[in-house]
Amino acid sequence: MITKINVLQVIPKLGYGGAETGCYDIAHFLAEQNCGSFIATSGGDLLKFVKKNKVGIFKLPVHSKNPIMIILNSLILSLLILIKKINIVHARSRAPAWSCYFACLMTNTNFVTTFHGTYNFKSKLKKFYNSIMLRSKLTIAGSNFIFGHINDNYSEYLNKKKKLRVIFRGINIDYFNPKNISILKQEKLKKDWNLEANKFTILMPGRLTYWKGQDKFIEALNILVEDYNLTNFQAILLGSDQGRKVYTKKLLSLVERYSLTKKIHFINHCKEMPLAYSLADVVVSASIEPEAFGRVAVESQSMGKPIVASNIGGSKETVLNKKSGFLYKHDDPRELAKNLNTVIQLNQEELKLMGNEGRKNVTKKFDVDLMCDSNLREYKKLLVK
Repeated sequence: MITKINVLQVIPKLGYGGAETGCYDIAHFLAEQNCGSFIATSGGDLLKFVKKNKVGIFKLPVHSKNPIMIILNSLILSLLILIKKINIVHARSRAPAWSCYFACLMTNTNFVTTFHGTYNFKSKLKKFYNSIMLRSKLTIAGSNFIFGHINDNYSEYLNKKKKLRVIFRGINIDYFNPKNISILKQEKLKKDWNLEANKFTILMPGRLTYWKGQDKFIEALNILVEDYNLTNFQAILLGSDQGRKVYTKKLLSLVERYSLTKKIHFINHCKEMPLAYSLADVVVSASIEPEAFGRVAVESQSMGKPIVASNIGGSKETVLNKKSGFLYKHDDPRELAKNLNTVIQLNQEELKLMGNEGRKNVTKKFDVDLMCDSNLREYKKLLVK
């Protein structure tokens, strides 16, 4: 057994997405376990929160897909591996994974990857590019759904010498904890967002893009009004369009067509997501394509909020149907409306019981410490000679 574990994680940018926060959490966990912990990245908003006295940061253009830059990055990473005595290199995206692969070959270092998404492929060349995530000694799938996707689509790149392992993504259940919410901050956010008191509040977080299903959500809200005669609700679409102006115009047009302008609030960003969840009576994840993990479903449950989610991808593994929330047929606004109506009809005690089930579910299965500990145990196995 090698006495000192030194791990270099490589990620394009350290933002606020699931892959990025996972990288951040593991980096600090490793430091607390007396391991050497390093991150190579091109930058990102989360970088300013990294404890530099515990985690070493190397700023490199690892986000680049340019073949020349990939080769240059591999040479620089090779030097870092040798200088810092790195014995585990963990890549979290395809472009940097190619650089890590070559660097590990040159330095005889253990190569690990995390398969974070389904990675679309329409050609053999793109599939080959994606396959880098399976050329490591250990490939981590963030859910059983991703595990199945890999086996179904990349079987030619799998062999018995290389390990494929499911480690569920985790969240910080202390951060996403309803007990830590400030009432004063709640009231301020309600005012900032122009929310009305005593109205049932429906929250749908997620960047504005077609596959997140915001248009289906708006259609479902119209059905609540037209078919169920429900009017005492307000909805929050929380997320940036990240430049997708055409889709935003489509959503605004739908809202106007259904006369929902007074019921739907478009909010671009919220710095404190636990606070946003705390304002909701129910949270919606309406993706029409499979989520690799489905962070919204897990975060909302951790905050003790019922979740209504589409029955595809990671949500099928994270939501306890009819206990912590409801699963509905994806791409079906009518069934989404039916489930929302069911939740709206629950009394406060029933909503609280459902929320408690969600909190217990996340604490048991999706705590960030479980994820970090599982990663560390797998690193140690690779270092046994």
